[in-house]
Amino acid sequence: MFALLDGNNFYVSCERVFRPDLANRPVVVLSNNDGCAIARSNEAKALGIKMGQPWFECRELERQHGLTALSANFALYGDMSDRMMSIAGQYAPRQEVYSIDESFLGFEAMDRLHNGDLVATGRALRSQVLQWTGLPTCVGFGHTKTLAKLANHIAKTAERKPGSYPVDYAQVFCLTALDPMQRATALAATDVGEVWGVGTRIGGKLKARGIKTAYDLARADSKALRREFSVQLERTVVELQGISCINLDDVPAAKQQIACTRSFGKPVLKQAQLLEAITEFTARAAEKLRRQNSATSSITVFIRTSPFRKDDRQYSRAVTVPLVRPTAHTQHLVQAAAAGLQAIYVEGYKYAGAGVMLNDLATDDVEQRDLFEQDPNSGMQSMGNNHSPHLMSAIDHLNTRFGRGTVRFASAGLGGLSRSWSMKRQRLTPQYTTDWTQMPVAVA
Repeated sequence: MFALLDGNNFYVSCERVFRPDLANRPVVVLSNNDGCAIARSNEAKALGIKMGQPWFECRELERQHGLTALSANFALYGDMSDRMMSIAGQYAPRQEVYSIDESFLGFEAMDRLHNGDLVATGRALRSQVLQWTGLPTCVGFGHTKTLAKLANHIAKTAERKPGSYPVDYAQVFCLTALDPMQRATALAATDVGEVWGVGTRIGGKLKARGIKTAYDLARADSKALRREFSVQLERTVVELQGISCINLDDVPAAKQQIACTRSFGKPVLKQAQLLEAITEFTARAAEKLRRQNSATSSITVFIRTSPFRKDDRQYSRAVTVPLVRPTAHTQHLVQAAAAGLQAIYVEGYKYAGAGVMLNDLATDDVEQRDLFEQDPNSGMQSMGNNHSPHLMSAIDHLNTRFGRGTVRFASAGLGGLSRSWSMKRQRLTPQYTTDWTQMPVAVA
């Protein structure tokens, strides 16, 4: 038995926890550089705002309908996600944090629970998350991860669109609590494109074959669909039939590649400014690398102009810099990235974005051996304490405790958010839960 806990309009809900004045009002959260809508409240969806719609296309709704647009506050969303996931983990023996706002729970050892017990468990979970964090959620139960995901979709849709499903399906919904006829009716009311792993493109092809609903897909020939599409779609069909074949991952697999890329808030002309950005991106990627206990053997650096600025001269270039030995040390990676930037930078262009990518990742035991043992073949001496992983651990701890950028390499610049290449975030709300200076204060 599986459950899926999902935050409702998660980014918007995080903002509303600290801005109760935004309740029942249309709200959107904008992407990097305040470019397009990446989260919408139900009221904003009712205005016709689409996911990914450019802000300039819906800006007029601010004046016409009181739409509120906010810059993405990822520090807040990440912290609120951690709080929600820690609560969810108390309700089941196994947990897989699937995304920033979704968590699968495994109840394999609790299959003896009756359906009513599962629904009660789901309601208790939803209630505790709401009480402790202020975040509204929905919970779906099913015998497979695909069915749990589908049950969650039904729970959310039944709440947001009354009449689409029975009213008692809203917020917490257990597919296994239904008799076969009720289950078939629920699946038949669900578009095939809403099934996890299908989506719009494959859904369109399935509809052309007469497979229009989740019920149609559950009854389809899985072997035939595998031959025409993929083994993944075959697994989806089998899971819809109640046979679990997608495992619960307690610990996510380590990433094989780590990237950090950004578009700039305004064009960058000077190499020194690009170096600040590349240093910042490299430091962030290195933090992620150490978090999964890995080391990298090469780093790719790229810079580019904007293809949307038709009057500007265009230039895009990338270079991969191999490292002498695998490392997760920020200083080594920054030095390599700076060398890469030096090799590809050309003066006279208006650069609109840049990024770095860490490649050929391996476990960090390779780095530890290289750092603290002399290589008899090279004659190189130990790098000593200046390059100790303890230094990186201390920097990571300080930046986690006191805020990102508390300790940074000098080549990243000291301008903070005012740096010329920094993202445009003109509507950014405070980091209420991760910065002491921005913590909300209750006045008696």
